[in-house]
Amino acid sequence: MAAHRLPVPRRIPLLHRTFTTTPPRPVAKIALVGRLAADPELTPTSSGQDIIKYAIGTTSGPRDNRQTSWWKVTSFTPEGPQRDNFMALGKGSLLYVEGSCAMNKFQDREGNQQSAMSIIQRHIEVLDRRNGDGGSGSGEPES
Repeated sequence: MAAHRLPVPRRIPLLHRTFTTTPPRPVAKIALVGRLAADPELTPTSSGQDIIKYAIGTTSGPRDNRQTSWWKVTSFTPEGPQRDNFMALGKGSLLYVEGSCAMNKFQDREGNQQSAMSIIQRHIEVLDRRNGDGGSGSGEPES
């Protein structure tokens, strides 16, 4: 009587080895919906990409115990109508901001090493526009 042989399973290549040879990069991405704390500040540069700095406030928690977090945001925006539209926003405008986190290290007045997180803006949408005088404007989203 002949011995019964089981079929030998084939080796299946691991999928992650066939698609990439380097490990994935870490991602520090953030998305916020909040209101402008003050009018944006514009710093022109000689390269044509202006730096716009602003802060937005986000709230969380139950109505009787709301907590507000403040986020510093930096945007590198070329000159043009998109920059002008953004600079026309006023305090209290509701924004959706996507970006990456950046950790800034500095020394305070006493010489102690400090660090602060800021957001580098990659995408923005205006959800509710308020003019520089604080009045409401159109609620049309922009990018």
